[in-house]
Amino acid sequence: MSTQTTNENLAAVLADLERVVAQIKPDQLDDATPCTEFDVAALQRHVLGWLTTFADGFAAPDGRTSSGIDDYELPDNPAAAVRGAASRLTGAVRDGAAARPLYLGDSSMPGELALGMILWEYLVHGWDLARATGQPWAPPAAAVVESLEFAPGMLSPDYQGEGKAFAPRVPVPDDAPALDRLLALSGRDPNWTAQ
Repeated sequence: MSTQTTNENLAAVLADLERVVAQIKPDQLDDATPCTEFDVAALQRHVLGWLTTFADGFAAPDGRTSSGIDDYELPDNPAAAVRGAASRLTGAVRDGAAARPLYLGDSSMPGELALGMILWEYLVHGWDLARATGQPWAPPAAAVVESLEFAPGMLSPDYQGEGKAFAPRVPVPDDAPALDRLLALSGRDPNWTAQ
């Protein structure tokens, strides 16, 4: 997949994320999400904080940014924050930033690898927020297919399983929709509903 195609897919996913974030109601902030360690408020902070961090890193001339979101505070207008960070990130990639490493603190990864990871991350977390708040989530099919090809390479036993960054894979039929297969691969139950 070309960097340009990944960037276009990411821009579409982040536009959908902006719409979802704009519709989250104050009385939903304490609700559970499919990402079990986060409620809606915490997941929104996680999603926006890392999106800002990634955007800052890609936009920085040396590709360097902080290594986390410990001091990130959710802004008054989260949808505008998504829009601004998405514009910086996709604009920097369009200008060639994915050709160099992205640094998070002292650690780095190739920019193209980081871009694929970000697309996958926001497809899944966008679904988490949409599902938790009763909203539709229908990302472009091409973005889902791209992440289905990318994600298995990242989901080694070191990262997936009980107590790890990703929950164990959830079984789904081989002919399940592509988004369901991506979610299941990423440790989500595509049929999750709030209790």
